[in-house]
Amino acid sequence: MSLQTIAIPPQRGQAQGLLVMLHGWGANAQDVSALASFLNLPNYQFVFPDAPFPYLYSPIGRVWYNFPENYTFLSNPEFYDQPELTQSRQQLIEWLRSLESTTGIPLSRTVLAGFSQGGAMTLDVGLKLPLAALMVLSGYIHAPARLAIGEGSASVPPVLMVHGRQDQVVPLAAAHQARDQLLALGVAVQYRELDMGHEIQPHVLRLMQSFIEETVISPDSPSKPL
Repeated sequence: MSLQTIAIPPQRGQAQGLLVMLHGWGANAQDVSALASFLNLPNYQFVFPDAPFPYLYSPIGRVWYNFPENYTFLSNPEFYDQPELTQSRQQLIEWLRSLESTTGIPLSRTVLAGFSQGGAMTLDVGLKLPLAALMVLSGYIHAPARLAIGEGSASVPPVLMVHGRQDQVVPLAAAHQARDQLLALGVAVQYRELDMGHEIQPHVLRLMQSFIEETVISPDSPSKPL
């Protein structure tokens, strides 16, 4: 299944890696595509997909699913099978698996990132695929974390989570819950809290840059503090 996307080629040479980023609820691919210019990844291709469902309050917005009334952003086993989430999950997994044939870059060199609802989708699908890494910005987790059947924690991509202490949209408790569930499964998690709200500040971009450099580009180099 295809998704409408914005694709940005590498600044030089053939792409050595791929960064896919998922936008949040009511936004679109253009909303996050500007981030590419702030990341120093000249050998990376960037792809920003639009979510499959329309946003009820704007003709240009998209959503991965619509929220039920009084949604709390806390992990709920019953929400895993929400119809629109199920459709988005299937479509996103199939689309991600198809990228190697269109970009020439395998999933093992693909980083999946997402903001807010896109961060929740990143965890939902990313833990089931052999990706290089996951980055969750101001995100949460839909339901208790699930790894791919037969997969151990060693084969699960490392995760960077960044959340604002003053986030008025996705509560900090939701980030803590997601982090703790991942750690309980043995997932390698780098968790950072910043003095910010529901946003992507320059410090977040620096954390993303360092995480990709140390975890994906040079995973065997000594770790530097973020």
